[in-house]
Amino acid sequence: MRRLTTGIVALAIAAVGVAVGLQDAPVRGGHDSPVPFFDVAEWKTNFRKHSVDLKEITSGGPPKDGIPAIDKPRFESVAEAGTWLRPNEPVALYVGKNDARAYPLQILIWHEIVNDVVGGAPATVTFCPLCNTTIAFDRRLEGRTLDFGTTGKLRYSDLVMYDRQTESWWQQATGEAIVGDLTGKRLTFLPSQVISWATFGQAYPQGRVLSRKTGHIRPYGQNPYVGYDNANASPFLYSGPKDGRLPAMERVVAVSLEGEDVAYPFSVLEKVRVVHDTVGGTPVVVLFARGTASALDTATIAQGRDIGATGVFSPVVRGRRLTFLPTNGGFTDRETRSTWTILGEATGGRLKGTRLQPIIHGNHFWFSWAVFKPKTRIYRP
Repeated sequence: MRRLTTGIVALAIAAVGVAVGLQDAPVRGGHDSPVPFFDVAEWKTNFRKHSVDLKEITSGGPPKDGIPAIDKPRFESVAEAGTWLRPNEPVALYVGKNDARAYPLQILIWHEIVNDVVGGAPATVTFCPLCNTTIAFDRRLEGRTLDFGTTGKLRYSDLVMYDRQTESWWQQATGEAIVGDLTGKRLTFLPSQVISWATFGQAYPQGRVLSRKTGHIRPYGQNPYVGYDNANASPFLYSGPKDGRLPAMERVVAVSLEGEDVAYPFSVLEKVRVVHDTVGGTPVVVLFARGTASALDTATIAQGRDIGATGVFSPVVRGRRLTFLPTNGGFTDRETRSTWTILGEATGGRLKGTRLQPIIHGNHFWFSWAVFKPKTRIYRP
């Protein structure tokens, strides 16, 4: 096993900063500033209003917008993107009103935020490499559409975003505004999955794929965080509470329903492949399929080790709760013997064409999820 040092990741963070030709902003807060530990001159943020201790927010290296969000995304066809995406590469999937879009992590790893309109509705797709967290949000809030950028700051190693309308700061992992005039407001999560490029292409041949023509020059396809997801490593730029129930860098599928939080370790899912559970009184089924590369392993993302993909759905179809079983090519349900994919779609049998209702979930490193949801129940088979 490789041993990760903070120096390796520090070089990765520096690489991102160098790529945009910028250095971190100077500290000019002063003792009378509400945030004396970083520059406030470039912000219009109301720092007097916040829901967290501002000392929990630290510099990630790059300055405001030093990691540039994609504000005018361009898209390609599956055929066009197939010339530069490998079958096992990870992509974030979001579908809005039959508008299926893939956001390759080889692009998101350099930009972290894409402000988009999908199926006619404003959405933002985000990726925090240090927490391995990909989340999609509805950009609409109380009649206003927000646009998001990167602050260059972290809280518990997680991306802190800001909206350009009020310059309030938002915690990516929770979708909550933690600093500024919108403090306490929450964004609506949208159902998304991280799957392989091959899975997307097979399921959505008419889908659209985020183009590498972003207006920025980046080594797309390369991973600046080589070896970061080593199971024996420690999280970078993290000094928060530690929950030793799982290794810090264990990948988990996290589900929150009606006040109950549950984490499903990848180490369990890769063995059983299907988990039936009840969260907050709601039945759920968690699916796992191999064939998706890690974006945080090797220097070339397509060569990353196979970490698999997950999906979380309601197992109830037409008022009937189905029981799912793993098969060599996917999944089947015991009741109708229909065949299903990791996307929750029946591709054969009596229920062919049926889609399971997705359950909002996220894939995280355990340390990042546990610090925000310390009462999480860990699924044990």
